[in-house]
Amino acid sequence: NVDLGPKRLEMLLTMVAKLSRVAVLVNPANPNHTRVLKTIQAAAQKSRARILPVEARTPQEIEDAFSIMTRNSAGAVIVSADALFSQQRRRITELAAKNRLPTISVNRESVEAGGLMSYGESRAEIFRRVSTYVDKILKGAKPGDLPVEQPTKFELIINGKTAKTLGLKIPNSLLVSADKVIE
Repeated sequence: NVDLGPKRLEMLLTMVAKLSRVAVLVNPANPNHTRVLKTIQAAAQKSRARILPVEARTPQEIEDAFSIMTRNSAGAVIVSADALFSQQRRRITELAAKNRLPTISVNRESVEAGGLMSYGESRAEIFRRVSTYVDKILKGAKPGDLPVEQPTKFELIINGKTAKTLGLKIPNSLLVSADKVIE
């Protein structure tokens, strides 16, 4: 997920015309989020967008984070991968809708809950790969001897209804790349 931050930024910039400030919701307790934020900030230097890091460790801080985003004129939000944010995905999508902020997140469940887009590993593909590992282990392979694999299939999911509600037209470049458009 660290390496996918710049791609998520690119997709938001494609979806939202004239986007100049993008909030990145991070959990400072998550050690990966510092790297995620750095990769997004580096990518933003090559674009027209400025990055607004916003931290949240608790559900209440998520509420506060959206207040900070609106006060600082964020035009969209990248939701970093985090257990808290997954658990609070409905609240995050409600706050994003209330504040008319397009979001991109890691998993399709956020889009199914009303978020605008997600881009991340295909869970179906991950589960298939896990089953091959389980099979090898059951046949006697030592887990430590098995190679670590990176995901190879990624999914772009777009919520068309949310796009319409936000007054966004989904660009053809994203439509043809999308694995699913929810209507």
